[in-house]
Amino acid sequence: MSQEDQSSADVGTTDRQQTATPTAPTASGHRTFMHVLVNTALANVITSFLWFALTFWVYLETRSVLATGLIGGAYMLLVAFFGLLFGVLVDRYRKHAVMVGSTLFTVACFGLAAAMFMLVPEAELLSLTGIWFWLFALVVLIGAVVEQLRNIALSTTVTLLVPADRRANANGLVGTVQGLAFMITSVFSGLSIGMLGMGGTIIIALVACGAVLAHLLFLRIPEPKIVRAADRESFSELRAGIAAVRATQGLFALILFTTFNNLTGGVFMALMDPYGLTIFPVEIWGVVLGVTATGFLIGGGLVAKFGLGKNPIRTMLILVAFSGVLGATFTIREWWWLYALGIWIYMMLIPAVEAAEQTVIQKVVPYKVQGRVFGFAMTFESAAAPITAFMIAPLAEFWIIPYMASEPGRQGWGWLLGEGDARGIALVFVVTGVASIFLGLAALTTRSYRRLSVAYATAPESAPAEDGEPGAASAADDGH
Repeated sequence: MSQEDQSSADVGTTDRQQTATPTAPTASGHRTFMHVLVNTALANVITSFLWFALTFWVYLETRSVLATGLIGGAYMLLVAFFGLLFGVLVDRYRKHAVMVGSTLFTVACFGLAAAMFMLVPEAELLSLTGIWFWLFALVVLIGAVVEQLRNIALSTTVTLLVPADRRANANGLVGTVQGLAFMITSVFSGLSIGMLGMGGTIIIALVACGAVLAHLLFLRIPEPKIVRAADRESFSELRAGIAAVRATQGLFALILFTTFNNLTGGVFMALMDPYGLTIFPVEIWGVVLGVTATGFLIGGGLVAKFGLGKNPIRTMLILVAFSGVLGATFTIREWWWLYALGIWIYMMLIPAVEAAEQTVIQKVVPYKVQGRVFGFAMTFESAAAPITAFMIAPLAEFWIIPYMASEPGRQGWGWLLGEGDARGIALVFVVTGVASIFLGLAALTTRSYRRLSVAYATAPESAPAEDGEPGAASAADDGH
């Protein structure tokens, strides 16, 4: 056995021994989780508000699918780049301190973006060949990406504060508030860009982010001990997340399944807004996204009420296949109601897919390395979306859209896609949907799926260790 394999085995064996006697979260812990959940939802609203507004503003001013695709791809690329580092921070420091630090950084980025907008002429900010456009977009995107650090911390507070038999339901609530955030963001981003422009939108985001920070400072998360994996406290030990993933049979396959699903998500990221803005004015498109985001609320509410069944992995893969059916059909005609209905149903599925992965990790991975594993999953999965976004955006703009606007394209695909201004984008959605169907159904037949299902069914509940248990490291060195 190689040294790396031995390390992987040691992580799995030692950490499972250290979590054999779990701490049962209390009712007060659940109330604290609800406060943290609401605060994180507000942070999600604000950062998404400015990110969505940036995408709307750039497309309306440039009419470039390439620009919006690159912005979306850059966002996910930054998430992938920082994901594992974020997981290390969550494991090393108190969850409240991590959340405060990430919000402070976001406030600083949004403040810098506001200064750039006021000082640099708008024509230069909108020049895709100039440096100011990319600097401005990068500052906004980094501020939004750092907020993802809070989402990793939130996932670990589910384990910290919520009883094991209610974690799937709590993850459903996470999906619900994310849907609420998306709904509010979509409506107000479109209205803000349409009525106030980008400058007023930045000021709103900056002030609101400061208010969220003030609220967060009054919250307290009961975490007297920071539970860490022994001998894995150095920032150089990022590979601890990889070792923890390898220690659980089939867990890497789960992350891989989600990664391939995110390949199709990259297509949605690059093309959903350009398609919507082709058939709706920006104010109406924001309202459409807001209304369809009620699907998040419904889907998250269903998970919160009924959970994910005995096997969350099977539930996830079936829903991935069904989402492919939606992707292949909701743009086959340029009917606004068909597109809106498809998005609404698709958003109903997202909370269950996300909650399934979180529920499995929270059970099969020891608490002290969960931050790293969530971070590793974020890094690995998020890397997929920019690949397709960066590939699809230029292909769509320079080849597929012109082809579908030509006579050969209309004759070759008109029987399937009908007529309209966005038939090139529709063709991409159809191909992506068929790929998702194949992915979900094929994954159900794999050995990795069966092994992970067994691991989930037989794993002991993961929870923070009691004071005095092995592995419960003192937090005195963190100054808290």
